[in-house]
Amino acid sequence: MKKRKMNKALKMILCLLAALVLIAGAYVAYVFIAYHRLPEVTELEVKGESAEMAQPGMPYKLVSFNTGFGAYEADYGFFMDGGTQSWAWSKERLLANMEEITGFLKAQDADFYFLQEVDQNATRTYHVNEREIMEKAFLDYDSAYAQNWDSPFLFYPLTQPHGKTQCGIMTFSSMDIASAVRQSLPIENTVMKLVDLDRCYSACRVPTANGRELVLYNMHLSAYTSDGTIANDQLRLLLTDMKGEVDRGNYVVCGGDFNKDLLGDSSQYFGIPGDNYTWAQPIPAGTFDGLPLTLIASSNAPSCRVAEGPYNPDQFVLTIDGFIVSDNVRVLSHEVIDTGFAMSDHNPVSLVFELAE
Repeated sequence: MKKRKMNKALKMILCLLAALVLIAGAYVAYVFIAYHRLPEVTELEVKGESAEMAQPGMPYKLVSFNTGFGAYEADYGFFMDGGTQSWAWSKERLLANMEEITGFLKAQDADFYFLQEVDQNATRTYHVNEREIMEKAFLDYDSAYAQNWDSPFLFYPLTQPHGKTQCGIMTFSSMDIASAVRQSLPIENTVMKLVDLDRCYSACRVPTANGRELVLYNMHLSAYTSDGTIANDQLRLLLTDMKGEVDRGNYVVCGGDFNKDLLGDSSQYFGIPGDNYTWAQPIPAGTFDGLPLTLIASSNAPSCRVAEGPYNPDQFVLTIDGFIVSDNVRVLSHEVIDTGFAMSDHNPVSLVFELAE
């Protein structure tokens, strides 16, 4: 009788294990089947009715900010960076932080804004439409939204699954955006593609008074990769596109999150060793050789902190946010706007420039 009960218990355990294996297998199959990339090139909807042209010789201000999907307050640590959080702390805190972000950005009184990590519909942000919040904050601006992440439901961490995510990058212009496109960037073909974004950049065309165009590139290069080198391929494609615009006589201004150490070795500037953090590698030497393009990176303050836990002054910090401009764009000033990482794991970066005649 005792042996029969043990056999029955063993069968139940085996059946349970078999069911768990089947569920896990079905989930893995779902993730791979549901995974998809957006088309290579997509025309973007431009919202707004500005008719103003850009004027050569006039100073213009651009602010680029990775908003950390509104969740990365100073006490936040993201699970993919070694922290514990997979969602914003709460919907109430998320909305309050979004109000802080929009208020801060409006106070900058910039002519152009490049934003990254703006959720449109995501489990991690309680399905709050952050795109809509940004658009309402900048009603007087033209805008274009390029989706760069549409993931299936990620059932990890088990205690609070990251869920499904639709996220993108946004460009705002106080001047007319005549047209805009989304261009896909290469990504890894390994399983790492499931945790990286559907990387892309957007190119928004602003007519200028001298008959040329100011082409605004907003981008967010890869971070969660096996060795970080895919971002080099992404950057090369971006630079090739920008050189083509310069060859046609246009102006080029690019900004965003490079996920590269733009200072080469940020620890020399900020005094905090980063030996354990290899995801943000320097841009390879010679990348800009022979190109009519210049990298602009500020060292007055770091633009990013490691989000493995709440921010503290001893954390590794670096500058991965910056700009690229064509040789017919004069840079008047640039800086990292030091917010102490109060609203995001990034600090905003700003660029003041003018277009040559």
